[in-house]
Amino acid sequence: MPGVGAFAAVMGGLESVRGGQIVERRLSGGRPVLGICVGMQVMFDRGVERGVDTAGLAQWPGTVEELDAPVLPHIGWNTVEAPAESVLFDGIADERFYFVHSYGAQEWTLDAYGAFASPKVTWAEHGTRFLAAVENGPLSATQFHPEKSGQAGIRLLSNWLGTL
Repeated sequence: MPGVGAFAAVMGGLESVRGGQIVERRLSGGRPVLGICVGMQVMFDRGVERGVDTAGLAQWPGTVEELDAPVLPHIGWNTVEAPAESVLFDGIADERFYFVHSYGAQEWTLDAYGAFASPKVTWAEHGTRFLAAVENGPLSATQFHPEKSGQAGIRLLSNWLGTL
């Protein structure tokens, strides 16, 4: 999923090519999807940027909103708090990752349901806590840019490819 752009613009682009339907079909078939940056954000119910409230793909409950931080955008390297059982962060939980964003999901409300395991949620902080990554069955996403995160990012992408 795309990693650059504003929530509303990305949703408009996805809608123009039936991207939501493609994501839904992949996930329904158990095929992996990886969202990066705004590609993670659009997985939530809604995004609110500069007063514009836009429906997302609704794979996860919640709203993406502006971070409450002294400096925005959040640009640069940051650490994350990954759960011990994380597949994405296996071997790299103590590394730093490259972020470029002003918005993020700041709460998580989806728990385990039925036969499905609880999603693995990774946090980071910039003024406030926000979701840095989620691993939820075949759907994984990062708020940061693994492709710009050096060796740690390469390892994260390799870890994700290992789930295919």
